[in-house]
Amino acid sequence: MSQDLNHLDLSWSGGLDRNPPQGHELAISGLSVRYGGVTALEDVSLTTHCGRCLALVGPNGAGKSSLMKAMAGLITPTDGVIAWRGRPLTRSTAEIAYLAQRSEVDWHFPVTVRGLVEMGRYPHVGWWRRFGKIDRAAVNEALETMRLADLADRQIGALSGGQQQRAFVARALAQEAHVLLLDEPFTGLDRPSQELLTELLRMLAFSGRLVVAAHHDLDTVPEIFDEVLLVNSRRIAFGPVDSAYTAENIASCFGGTSSYRFPSEVLPLVASTTDQRETAAPSS
Repeated sequence: MSQDLNHLDLSWSGGLDRNPPQGHELAISGLSVRYGGVTALEDVSLTTHCGRCLALVGPNGAGKSSLMKAMAGLITPTDGVIAWRGRPLTRSTAEIAYLAQRSEVDWHFPVTVRGLVEMGRYPHVGWWRRFGKIDRAAVNEALETMRLADLADRQIGALSGGQQQRAFVARALAQEAHVLLLDEPFTGLDRPSQELLTELLRMLAFSGRLVVAAHHDLDTVPEIFDEVLLVNSRRIAFGPVDSAYTAENIASCFGGTSSYRFPSEVLPLVASTTDQRETAAPSS
């Protein structure tokens, strides 16, 4: 592991925990998303809580990104309801942070690491108000927590893939988000960075956050996540990894008879048994 990844301090204190989540619930009921005549998601339901790591697993084009964007309030579902803390989610909220795929980010954009992390405070202070003491403290603590203080003045495109992911997580920490939605966060990372991000996501959940990540590496799902949603336009299976993440459910999700074999150490766990929004087309 490279030197700058060692001894990451994942403790939580001060400004980042002024409003710690206490088992807040995210509930999705009958969610459908359609773009014109194309159905991305059909009648998906689930309920999960802060303190958990949830994997979204399915083939390309299965609707994972559409589901996360709907959860973030970035698109309007065609049908169904998303409720956060018992209330319907009708717009984006500072309590939910969405981290897009790295391939969707313009890494040439002229912003420093600090500037990126400061964006996490805009839902609280607006785009034109000056930062106060609390805002500066939240940004500095997020940078320190992610071990990015020494890189704060570097342009984001000059970072390694792992550092870039940490910078976006730091933005979510500065935002004081209770829910982190990550779209394929491990893609393109080297092994040390993957291991670090795994530890980070587990610690975020342990601290009381809800972590939801689209994930494509079938082998590592049981290592990282507590819950799994297998999705292919519709819900195939949802629940704790040790009961929902079976070879049969994976085969049903990806199509055909499963030829997938879990690593031997995993087998016991999977024994068979702000405010620009796109609008999905309404139901016809």
